[in-house]
Amino acid sequence: MEELTDILVGLEQRISAYRNRYQELEKKRRRLDDEIAMIKKYLELAETLYRVEADKAKLASLSSQIITDEKGIRPLPVTDVTDQSREILLGKSKYVGKSVPEAAYQILREASRPMHAKELLQRLLEGGLQIKGKTPLTSVATSLKRDKRFQKVGPNTFAVTTQQELTAVV
Repeated sequence: MEELTDILVGLEQRISAYRNRYQELEKKRRRLDDEIAMIKKYLELAETLYRVEADKAKLASLSSQIITDEKGIRPLPVTDVTDQSREILLGKSKYVGKSVPEAAYQILREASRPMHAKELLQRLLEGGLQIKGKTPLTSVATSLKRDKRFQKVGPNTFAVTTQQELTAVV
């Protein structure tokens, strides 16, 4: 009888371990799916920018061959993609006009995982957000500590609060 009990306990432990591993892998899969979707979006934007720049180069080449006056060839002014458009296509102004907490909330929601303030700062800067203050990392961490949408889950590591997740689903 004791042998049977030991076998059952061992099986329960294995089942529990397999369930935990399964849940971990599912979380990893969701994170990878999110990352794949983001990379796919950036790839599409980069391809669009490439097409715009290639078309601009073709137009410049053609216009220099077509437009002439009494003085000879006069190239047409080529419409340039503005710096702002280029930044939008490259994702460099994704968070412009947003506050640090608004942008960080968007980043954490898209990532579906807690993040260290250093990683959040890097993404905010890549997204074109200007961080004021002498120490941007401290500014980010402080603004998230003061906002009830975030909870501190480790040293300078933040996640979206569970309440926010539940109300966002409803």
